[in-house]
Amino acid sequence: MPRNSIAVNIASVVAKHIRGTIATRAQRKRGRFGHSCWRCGLVCGLLVSADALCLPAVAEDSSHWPQFRGPGSVGFVESSELPDRWSATENVAWKTAIAGRGWSSPVVWGHRVFVTTAVGQGELEDPKKGLYFGGDRKEIPTSDYLWQVLCLDLEGGQVLWESTAHAGKPESSVHLKNTFASETPVTDGERLYVSFGNVGIFCYDLDGNPLWSKLTGARKMRLGWGTAASPALHGDRLYLCNDNEEESYLLALDTRTGDEVWRVARNEKSNWATPLVWRHEGRTEIVTAGTNRVRSYDLDGKELWELGGMSAITIATPYAQNGLLYVSSGYVLDWTRPIYAIKPGASGDISLASEAKSNEFIAWSDPKAGPYNPTTLVYRGVLYALLDRGLLAAYDAATGEMLYEPQRIEGGTAFTASPWAYDGKVFCLSEDGATYVLEAGREFKPLHTNALAEDDMCLATPAIAGKNLLIRSLARVYCIRSPQ
Repeated sequence: MPRNSIAVNIASVVAKHIRGTIATRAQRKRGRFGHSCWRCGLVCGLLVSADALCLPAVAEDSSHWPQFRGPGSVGFVESSELPDRWSATENVAWKTAIAGRGWSSPVVWGHRVFVTTAVGQGELEDPKKGLYFGGDRKEIPTSDYLWQVLCLDLEGGQVLWESTAHAGKPESSVHLKNTFASETPVTDGERLYVSFGNVGIFCYDLDGNPLWSKLTGARKMRLGWGTAASPALHGDRLYLCNDNEEESYLLALDTRTGDEVWRVARNEKSNWATPLVWRHEGRTEIVTAGTNRVRSYDLDGKELWELGGMSAITIATPYAQNGLLYVSSGYVLDWTRPIYAIKPGASGDISLASEAKSNEFIAWSDPKAGPYNPTTLVYRGVLYALLDRGLLAAYDAATGEMLYEPQRIEGGTAFTASPWAYDGKVFCLSEDGATYVLEAGREFKPLHTNALAEDDMCLATPAIAGKNLLIRSLARVYCIRSPQ
Protein backbone atom coordinates (compact mmCIF):
# COMPACT_ATOMS: atom_id res chain seq x y z
CA MET A 1 0.00 0.00 0.00
CA PRO A 2 1.47 3.41 -0.89
CA ARG A 3 3.02 5.41 1.94
CA ASN A 4 0.56 7.21 4.22
CA SER A 5 -2.44 5.92 2.26
CA ILE A 6 -4.13 3.70 4.83
CA ALA A 7 -6.51 6.36 6.15
CA VAL A 8 -7.92 7.13 2.72
CA ASN A 9 -8.13 3.48 1.72
CA ILE A 10 -9.83 1.97 4.78
CA ALA A 11 -13.20 1.92 3.05
CA SER A 12 -11.85 0.03 0.06
CA VAL A 13 -9.98 -2.45 2.29
CA VAL A 14 -13.14 -3.17 4.28
CA ALA A 15 -15.12 -3.63 1.07
CA LYS A 16 -12.50 -6.04 -0.20
CA HIS A 17 -12.77 -8.06 3.03
CA ILE A 18 -16.53 -8.27 2.72
CA ARG A 19 -16.39 -9.35 -0.92
CA GLY A 20 -13.53 -11.79 -0.43
CA THR A 21 -14.18 -15.51 -0.39
CA ILE A 22 -12.17 -18.04 1.53
CA ALA A 23 -10.42 -20.67 -0.54
CA THR A 24 -10.22 -24.28 0.57
CA ARG A 25 -7.16 -25.78 2.15
CA ALA A 26 -6.52 -27.79 -0.98
CA GLN A 27 -6.49 -24.60 -3.03
CA ARG A 28 -4.05 -23.02 -0.58
CA LYS A 29 -1.74 -26.01 -0.77
CA ARG A 30 -1.50 -25.52 -4.52
CA GLY A 31 -0.37 -21.94 -3.94
CA ARG A 32 2.63 -22.49 -1.71
CA PHE A 33 5.40 -20.33 -3.11
CA GLY A 34 6.12 -22.99 -5.72
CA HIS A 35 6.93 -25.74 -3.16
CA SER A 36 5.36 -28.86 -4.69
CA CYS A 37 7.06 -31.12 -2.15
CA TRP A 38 7.59 -30.39 1.55
CA ARG A 39 11.12 -31.79 1.30
CA CYS A 40 12.36 -28.66 -0.44
CA GLY A 41 15.51 -26.77 0.39
CA LEU A 42 15.44 -24.36 3.28
CA VAL A 43 16.69 -21.09 4.50
CA CYS A 44 16.30 -18.48 7.18
CA GLY A 45 14.46 -15.34 8.15
CA LEU A 46 12.90 -13.14 10.76
CA LEU A 47 9.52 -11.81 11.67
CA VAL A 48 7.61 -8.74 12.21
CA SER A 49 6.34 -5.84 14.06
CA ALA A 50 5.15 -2.50 12.79
CA ASP A 51 4.83 1.21 13.33
CA ALA A 52 1.34 2.08 14.32
CA LEU A 53 2.31 5.66 14.93
CA CYS A 54 2.57 5.86 11.15
CA LEU A 55 -0.79 4.11 10.84
CA PRO A 56 -3.24 6.47 12.57
CA ALA A 57 -6.30 4.82 11.02
CA VAL A 58 -5.23 1.46 12.45
CA ALA A 59 -4.48 2.92 15.87
CA GLU A 60 -7.97 4.39 16.03
CA ASP A 61 -9.68 1.17 14.91
CA SER A 62 -9.72 -1.27 17.81
CA SER A 63 -10.66 -4.18 15.53
CA HIS A 64 -7.07 -4.34 14.23
CA TRP A 65 -3.96 -5.56 16.06
CA PRO A 66 -1.47 -5.55 13.19
CA GLN A 67 1.85 -6.30 14.91
CA PHE A 68 3.62 -7.36 18.09
CA ARG A 69 2.04 -5.46 21.02
CA GLY A 70 -0.41 -3.80 18.66
CA PRO A 71 -0.39 -0.32 17.11
CA GLY A 72 2.86 1.45 17.97
CA SER A 73 3.95 -1.61 20.02
CA VAL A 74 2.43 0.09 23.08
CA GLY A 75 0.50 -2.92 24.40
CA PHE A 76 -2.74 -1.32 25.59
CA VAL A 77 -6.17 -0.16 24.47
CA GLU A 78 -8.80 2.05 26.09
CA SER A 79 -11.82 -0.24 26.30
CA SER A 80 -14.26 -1.36 28.99
CA GLU A 81 -15.74 -4.15 26.84
CA LEU A 82 -12.96 -6.67 27.36
CA PRO A 83 -13.17 -9.28 30.13
CA ASP A 84 -10.86 -9.19 33.13
CA ARG A 85 -11.79 -12.69 34.31
CA TRP A 86 -11.38 -16.01 32.48
CA SER A 87 -10.20 -19.59 32.83
CA ALA A 88 -9.75 -22.51 30.44
CA THR A 89 -13.56 -22.52 30.11
CA GLU A 90 -14.96 -19.24 31.53
CA ASN A 91 -15.40 -16.41 29.00
CA VAL A 92 -13.77 -18.57 26.29
CA ALA A 93 -15.44 -17.79 22.96
CA TRP A 94 -13.32 -20.46 21.29
CA LYS A 95 -10.00 -22.25 21.48
CA THR A 96 -8.20 -23.73 18.51
CA ALA A 97 -5.38 -26.27 18.72
CA ILE A 98 -2.24 -25.30 16.79
CA ALA A 99 0.12 -28.02 15.58
CA GLY A 100 3.84 -27.61 16.06
CA ARG A 101 5.49 -24.93 18.14
CA GLY A 102 5.71 -21.17 17.90
CA TRP A 103 6.02 -18.21 20.26
CA SER A 104 4.95 -15.63 17.72
CA SER A 105 2.03 -13.50 18.89
CA PRO A 106 -1.28 -13.52 17.01
CA VAL A 107 -2.02 -10.49 14.82
CA VAL A 108 -5.50 -9.44 13.74
CA TRP A 109 -7.03 -7.56 10.83
CA GLY A 110 -10.82 -7.38 10.81
CA HIS A 111 -12.22 -10.91 11.18
CA ARG A 112 -8.88 -12.63 10.44
CA VAL A 113 -6.40 -13.86 13.07
CA PHE A 114 -2.93 -14.81 11.81
CA VAL A 115 -0.51 -17.13 13.62
CA THR A 116 2.67 -18.95 12.63
CA THR A 117 4.11 -22.28 13.71
CA ALA A 118 6.92 -24.71 12.93
CA VAL A 119 5.87 -28.36 12.79
CA GLY A 120 8.68 -30.82 13.43
CA GLN A 121 8.42 -34.35 12.06
CA GLY A 122 10.58 -35.96 14.74
CA GLU A 123 10.28 -36.29 18.50
CA LEU A 124 10.72 -32.91 20.23
CA GLU A 125 12.13 -32.21 23.68
CA ASP A 126 9.64 -30.53 25.99
CA PRO A 127 10.54 -26.94 26.90
CA LYS A 128 11.33 -26.13 30.53
CA LYS A 129 9.87 -23.07 32.25
CA GLY A 130 11.78 -20.32 34.05
CA LEU A 131 15.29 -18.87 33.91
CA TYR A 132 18.09 -21.42 34.02
CA PHE A 133 21.39 -22.49 32.53
CA GLY A 134 21.57 -25.57 30.36
CA GLY A 135 18.92 -24.71 27.78
CA ASP A 136 21.45 -24.38 24.96
CA ARG A 137 20.85 -26.83 22.13
CA LYS A 138 23.72 -26.21 19.72
CA GLU A 139 23.13 -29.27 17.55
CA ILE A 140 20.99 -28.55 14.51
CA PRO A 141 17.92 -30.81 14.32
CA THR A 142 18.08 -33.46 11.62
CA SER A 143 14.33 -34.00 11.26
CA ASP A 144 12.18 -32.23 8.68
CA TYR A 145 10.04 -29.21 9.53
CA LEU A 146 7.10 -27.37 8.02
CA TRP A 147 7.07 -23.60 8.55
CA GLN A 148 3.39 -22.72 8.43
CA VAL A 149 1.04 -19.72 8.43
CA LEU A 150 -2.56 -20.09 9.62
CA CYS A 151 -5.53 -17.76 9.35
CA LEU A 152 -8.32 -18.23 11.91
CA ASP A 153 -11.77 -16.71 11.99
CA LEU A 154 -12.00 -14.20 14.84
CA GLU A 155 -15.64 -14.96 15.54
CA GLY A 156 -15.52 -18.75 15.75
CA GLY A 157 -11.86 -19.84 15.61
CA GLN A 158 -12.18 -21.96 12.46
CA VAL A 159 -9.12 -22.30 10.22
CA LEU A 160 -9.89 -20.19 7.16
CA TRP A 161 -6.68 -21.07 5.37
CA GLU A 162 -3.23 -22.46 6.00
CA SER A 163 -0.05 -22.38 3.96
CA THR A 164 3.35 -24.02 4.24
CA ALA A 165 5.80 -21.21 3.58
CA HIS A 166 8.84 -23.48 3.70
CA ALA A 167 9.70 -27.15 4.23
CA GLY A 168 12.93 -29.00 4.92
CA LYS A 169 15.57 -29.42 7.60
CA PRO A 170 16.60 -26.46 9.79
CA GLU A 171 19.95 -24.82 9.13
CA SER A 172 20.30 -23.60 12.71
CA SER A 173 19.55 -24.61 16.27
CA VAL A 174 17.33 -22.98 18.89
CA HIS A 175 17.35 -22.72 22.68
CA LEU A 176 15.15 -25.25 24.47
CA LYS A 177 12.62 -22.48 25.21
CA ASN A 178 12.79 -20.95 21.73
CA THR A 179 11.07 -22.14 18.55
CA PHE A 180 11.56 -21.85 14.80
CA ALA A 181 8.48 -19.58 14.69
CA SER A 182 9.07 -16.98 17.40
CA GLU A 183 8.80 -13.84 15.23
CA THR A 184 5.40 -12.14 15.03
CA PRO A 185 3.83 -11.38 11.62
CA VAL A 186 2.78 -7.87 10.62
CA THR A 187 0.01 -6.68 8.31
CA ASP A 188 -1.00 -3.40 6.68
CA GLY A 189 -4.51 -4.64 5.87
CA GLU A 190 -3.52 -5.49 2.31
CA ARG A 191 -0.64 -7.92 2.79
CA LEU A 192 0.62 -10.20 5.56
CA TYR A 193 4.40 -10.25 6.07
CA VAL A 194 5.75 -13.37 7.78
CA SER A 195 9.34 -13.91 8.82
CA PHE A 196 10.78 -17.18 10.10
CA GLY A 197 14.19 -16.80 11.76
CA ASN A 198 17.02 -18.30 9.72
CA VAL A 199 14.62 -19.23 6.92
CA GLY A 200 13.16 -16.20 5.14
CA ILE A 201 10.41 -13.64 4.71
CA PHE A 202 7.12 -14.53 3.04
CA CYS A 203 4.37 -12.22 1.85
CA TYR A 204 0.70 -13.17 1.39
CA ASP A 205 -2.50 -11.37 0.62
CA LEU A 206 -5.07 -11.71 3.39
CA ASP A 207 -6.84 -14.56 1.56
CA GLY A 208 -3.67 -16.66 1.76
CA ASN A 209 -2.36 -16.20 -1.77
CA PRO A 210 1.47 -16.05 -1.78
CA LEU A 211 2.78 -12.83 -3.34
CA TRP A 212 6.56 -12.98 -2.87
CA SER A 213 9.23 -14.59 -0.71
CA LYS A 214 12.86 -13.84 0.14
CA LEU A 215 15.13 -16.51 1.60
CA THR A 216 17.63 -14.81 3.89
CA GLY A 217 20.06 -17.60 4.78
CA ALA A 218 21.04 -18.83 8.23
CA ARG A 219 23.35 -16.88 10.54
CA LYS A 220 24.91 -18.17 13.74
CA MET A 221 23.26 -16.85 16.90
CA ARG A 222 24.74 -16.61 20.37
CA LEU A 223 25.09 -20.12 21.87
CA GLY A 224 22.77 -21.44 19.17
CA TRP A 225 19.74 -19.80 20.82
CA GLY A 226 17.92 -19.01 17.56
CA THR A 227 16.12 -15.83 16.51
CA ALA A 228 13.08 -13.86 17.68
CA ALA A 229 13.22 -10.24 16.44
CA SER A 230 10.33 -9.13 14.24
CA PRO A 231 10.71 -6.62 11.38
CA ALA A 232 8.91 -3.26 11.37
CA LEU A 233 6.50 -1.96 8.74
CA HIS A 234 6.15 1.62 7.50
CA GLY A 235 4.45 2.68 4.28
CA ASP A 236 5.88 0.63 1.44
CA ARG A 237 8.96 -0.54 3.36
CA LEU A 238 9.54 -3.56 5.59
CA TYR A 239 12.52 -3.15 7.93
CA LEU A 240 14.41 -6.15 9.27
CA CYS A 241 17.09 -5.93 11.98
CA ASN A 242 19.16 -9.12 11.97
CA ASP A 243 21.77 -9.03 14.75
CA ASN A 244 23.80 -12.25 14.85
CA GLU A 245 27.30 -13.59 15.44
CA GLU A 246 28.46 -13.35 11.82
CA GLU A 247 27.15 -10.35 9.89
CA SER A 248 24.60 -8.06 11.53
CA TYR A 249 22.55 -5.68 9.40
CA LEU A 250 19.46 -3.52 9.06
CA LEU A 251 17.58 -4.23 5.85
CA ALA A 252 14.78 -2.40 4.00
CA LEU A 253 12.55 -4.34 1.57
CA ASP A 254 9.93 -3.10 -0.86
CA THR A 255 6.61 -4.37 0.52
CA ARG A 256 5.15 -4.83 -2.98
CA THR A 257 7.92 -6.94 -4.47
CA GLY A 258 10.29 -8.04 -1.68
CA ASP A 259 13.19 -6.36 -3.49
CA GLU A 260 16.02 -5.04 -1.34
CA VAL A 261 15.94 -1.23 -1.15
CA TRP A 262 18.99 -0.76 1.09
CA ARG A 263 21.11 -2.57 3.67
CA VAL A 264 23.45 -1.15 6.33
CA ALA A 265 25.99 -3.09 8.39
CA ARG A 266 25.71 -3.00 12.18
CA ASN A 267 28.48 -3.31 14.76
CA GLU A 268 26.48 -5.76 16.87
CA LYS A 269 26.38 -9.41 17.84
CA SER A 270 23.22 -11.38 18.66
CA ASN A 271 20.18 -9.45 19.84
CA TRP A 272 16.47 -10.27 19.84
CA ALA A 273 14.87 -6.80 19.90
CA THR A 274 12.24 -5.81 17.34
CA PRO A 275 12.87 -2.31 15.87
CA LEU A 276 10.36 0.53 16.05
CA VAL A 277 9.51 3.05 13.36
CA TRP A 278 9.14 6.16 15.53
CA ARG A 279 7.03 8.85 13.95
CA HIS A 280 7.00 12.16 15.80
CA GLU A 281 6.54 15.80 14.90
CA GLY A 282 10.11 16.30 13.72
CA ARG A 283 10.67 13.20 11.55
CA THR A 284 10.21 9.46 11.16
CA GLU A 285 13.09 7.24 12.30
CA ILE A 286 13.89 3.55 12.76
CA VAL A 287 14.99 2.78 16.32
CA THR A 288 17.00 -0.39 16.95
CA ALA A 289 18.00 -1.62 20.41
CA GLY A 290 21.34 -3.45 20.57
CA THR A 291 23.89 -4.64 23.10
CA ASN A 292 26.58 -2.20 21.98
CA ARG A 293 24.30 0.70 21.13
CA VAL A 294 20.76 1.86 20.68
CA ARG A 295 20.81 3.34 17.19
CA SER A 296 18.32 5.37 15.20
CA TYR A 297 18.31 5.59 11.40
CA ASP A 298 16.42 7.71 8.92
CA LEU A 299 14.24 6.04 6.31
CA ASP A 300 17.22 5.76 3.94
CA GLY A 301 19.40 3.92 6.46
CA LYS A 302 21.56 6.86 7.57
CA GLU A 303 22.36 6.83 11.28
CA LEU A 304 20.82 9.74 13.20
CA TRP A 305 21.89 9.11 16.80
CA GLU A 306 23.26 6.44 19.11
CA LEU A 307 23.24 5.61 22.79
CA GLY A 308 25.58 3.35 24.74
CA GLY A 309 24.98 1.73 28.11
CA MET A 310 22.84 -1.35 27.44
CA SER A 311 23.08 -4.77 29.09
CA ALA A 312 24.85 -7.78 27.57
CA ILE A 313 21.65 -9.17 25.99
CA THR A 314 18.89 -7.00 24.49
CA ILE A 315 15.40 -8.38 23.87
CA ALA A 316 12.76 -5.73 24.70
CA THR A 317 11.02 -3.75 21.94
CA PRO A 318 11.31 0.07 21.91
CA TYR A 319 8.04 2.05 21.87
CA ALA A 320 6.89 5.65 22.25
CA GLN A 321 4.23 7.25 24.44
CA ASN A 322 3.35 10.86 25.27
CA GLY A 323 6.31 12.31 23.40
CA LEU A 324 9.01 10.01 24.83
CA LEU A 325 10.74 6.91 23.46
CA TYR A 326 11.22 4.07 25.94
CA VAL A 327 14.10 1.60 25.55
CA SER A 328 15.20 -1.07 28.01
CA SER A 329 17.70 -3.91 28.33
CA GLY A 330 17.92 -6.18 31.34
CA TYR A 331 20.06 -9.32 31.18
CA VAL A 332 19.62 -10.78 34.67
CA LEU A 333 23.34 -11.47 35.26
CA ASP A 334 24.44 -7.99 34.20
CA TRP A 335 25.08 -5.10 36.59
CA THR A 336 23.71 -2.70 33.96
CA ARG A 337 19.98 -3.20 33.29
CA PRO A 338 18.74 0.21 32.11
CA ILE A 339 15.48 1.88 31.18
CA TYR A 340 15.81 5.07 29.10
CA ALA A 341 13.17 7.70 28.31
CA ILE A 342 14.42 9.58 25.24
CA LYS A 343 13.25 12.89 23.79
CA PRO A 344 12.78 13.32 20.01
CA GLY A 345 15.17 15.28 17.82
CA ALA A 346 18.49 13.79 18.96
CA SER A 347 21.64 13.61 16.84
CA GLY A 348 25.09 12.12 17.33
CA ASP A 349 26.12 10.28 20.50
CA ILE A 350 23.64 10.95 23.32
CA SER A 351 25.20 8.50 25.80
CA LEU A 352 25.07 9.57 29.43
CA ALA A 353 28.14 10.85 31.22
CA SER A 354 29.35 8.75 34.12
CA GLU A 355 26.82 8.66 36.99
CA ALA A 356 24.40 10.93 35.05
CA LYS A 357 20.77 9.86 34.66
CA SER A 358 19.65 12.51 32.17
CA ASN A 359 20.99 14.91 29.57
CA GLU A 360 19.68 17.10 26.74
CA PHE A 361 17.92 14.20 25.00
CA ILE A 362 17.49 11.65 27.78
CA ALA A 363 14.59 12.76 29.96
CA TRP A 364 15.37 10.16 32.63
CA SER A 365 16.95 6.77 33.10
CA ASP A 366 17.29 4.06 35.70
CA PRO A 367 20.43 1.91 35.35
CA LYS A 368 19.05 -1.17 37.17
CA ALA A 369 15.33 -1.31 36.36
CA GLY A 370 15.11 -3.08 32.98
CA PRO A 371 13.42 -6.50 32.60
CA TYR A 372 15.17 -9.28 30.70
CA ASN A 373 12.50 -10.77 28.41
CA PRO A 374 9.35 -8.62 28.83
CA THR A 375 8.99 -5.18 27.30
CA THR A 376 7.93 -2.47 29.76
CA LEU A 377 4.44 -0.94 29.60
CA VAL A 378 3.42 2.72 29.84
CA TYR A 379 -0.26 3.11 30.71
CA ARG A 380 -2.04 6.19 32.05
CA GLY A 381 1.20 7.91 32.98
CA VAL A 382 2.81 4.96 34.78
CA LEU A 383 5.64 2.77 33.48
CA TYR A 384 5.41 -0.86 34.62
CA ALA A 385 8.51 -3.06 34.63
CA LEU A 386 7.68 -6.79 34.87
CA LEU A 387 10.76 -8.76 35.89
CA ASP A 388 11.13 -12.34 34.68
CA ARG A 389 11.12 -13.89 38.15
CA GLY A 390 7.76 -12.47 39.18
CA LEU A 391 8.36 -8.93 40.44
CA LEU A 392 6.56 -5.78 39.26
CA ALA A 393 7.85 -2.22 39.73
CA ALA A 394 6.26 1.09 38.72
CA TYR A 395 7.69 4.49 37.76
CA ASP A 396 6.29 7.85 36.78
CA ALA A 397 6.57 7.64 32.98
CA ALA A 398 7.39 11.34 32.57
CA THR A 399 9.97 11.78 35.35
CA GLY A 400 11.23 8.29 36.22
CA GLU A 401 10.24 8.69 39.88
CA MET A 402 9.88 5.26 41.45
CA LEU A 403 6.27 4.81 42.51
CA TYR A 404 6.81 1.42 44.10
CA GLU A 405 9.81 -0.87 44.35
CA PRO A 406 9.69 -4.34 42.79
CA GLN A 407 6.81 -6.18 44.43
CA ARG A 408 6.34 -9.93 44.43
CA ILE A 409 3.43 -11.17 42.30
CA GLU A 410 2.16 -13.88 44.60
CA GLY A 411 2.20 -17.24 42.83
CA GLY A 412 4.06 -15.99 39.74
CA THR A 413 7.61 -17.27 39.27
CA ALA A 414 8.43 -17.03 35.53
CA PHE A 415 7.39 -14.37 33.02
CA THR A 416 8.42 -13.98 29.37
CA ALA A 417 5.33 -12.39 27.77
CA SER A 418 5.08 -8.60 27.97
CA PRO A 419 2.34 -7.06 30.16
CA TRP A 420 -0.70 -5.35 28.63
CA ALA A 421 -3.50 -3.10 29.85
CA TYR A 422 -7.10 -2.01 29.37
CA ASP A 423 -10.01 -0.72 31.43
CA GLY A 424 -7.79 0.56 34.25
CA LYS A 425 -6.10 -2.80 34.78
CA VAL A 426 -2.66 -4.25 34.09
CA PHE A 427 -2.31 -7.92 33.07
CA CYS A 428 0.80 -10.09 33.54
CA LEU A 429 0.82 -13.57 31.93
CA SER A 430 3.15 -16.15 33.47
CA GLU A 431 4.75 -19.08 31.69
CA ASP A 432 2.35 -21.32 33.67
CA GLY A 433 -0.60 -19.78 31.79
CA ALA A 434 -1.83 -17.74 34.76
CA THR A 435 -2.69 -14.06 34.21
CA TYR A 436 -2.25 -11.83 37.25
CA VAL A 437 -4.60 -8.84 37.16
CA LEU A 438 -3.68 -5.63 38.98
CA GLU A 439 -5.36 -2.27 39.35
CA ALA A 440 -3.49 0.31 37.26
CA GLY A 441 -2.10 3.22 39.23
CA ARG A 442 0.62 4.49 41.49
CA GLU A 443 0.18 1.78 44.12
CA PHE A 444 0.64 -1.98 43.92
CA LYS A 445 -2.90 -3.43 44.04
CA PRO A 446 -3.32 -7.08 42.94
CA LEU A 447 -6.92 -8.01 42.12
CA HIS A 448 -7.20 -11.66 41.05
CA THR A 449 -5.65 -14.44 38.94
CA ASN A 450 -6.96 -16.12 35.78
CA ALA A 451 -5.58 -19.63 35.19
CA LEU A 452 -5.70 -21.63 31.95
CA ALA A 453 -5.22 -25.40 31.48
CA GLU A 454 -2.27 -27.32 32.91
CA ASP A 455 -0.68 -27.81 29.48
CA ASP A 456 -0.92 -24.10 28.57
CA MET A 457 2.68 -22.94 28.80
CA CYS A 458 2.67 -19.28 27.70
CA LEU A 459 5.56 -17.21 26.39
CA ALA A 460 3.80 -15.29 23.58
CA THR A 461 2.42 -11.82 24.29
CA PRO A 462 -1.39 -11.72 23.79
CA ALA A 463 -3.25 -9.64 21.19
CA ILE A 464 -6.33 -7.44 21.63
CA ALA A 465 -8.91 -6.85 18.89
CA GLY A 466 -12.28 -5.22 19.55
CA LYS A 467 -13.93 -7.18 22.37
CA ASN A 468 -11.50 -10.09 22.00
CA LEU A 469 -8.36 -11.03 23.91
CA LEU A 470 -6.25 -13.63 22.09
CA ILE A 471 -3.87 -15.73 24.18
CA ARG A 472 -1.49 -18.16 22.50
CA SER A 473 -0.14 -21.07 24.52
CA LEU A 474 2.12 -23.94 23.58
CA ALA A 475 -0.90 -26.02 22.59
CA ARG A 476 -3.61 -23.63 21.34
CA VAL A 477 -4.98 -20.15 20.76
CA TYR A 478 -7.74 -18.90 23.09
CA CYS A 479 -10.20 -16.16 22.24
CA ILE A 480 -11.38 -14.60 25.50
CA ARG A 481 -14.62 -12.66 25.16
CA SER A 482 -17.44 -11.61 27.50
CA PRO A 483 -20.83 -13.13 26.68
CA GLN A 484 -23.00 -10.98 24.41
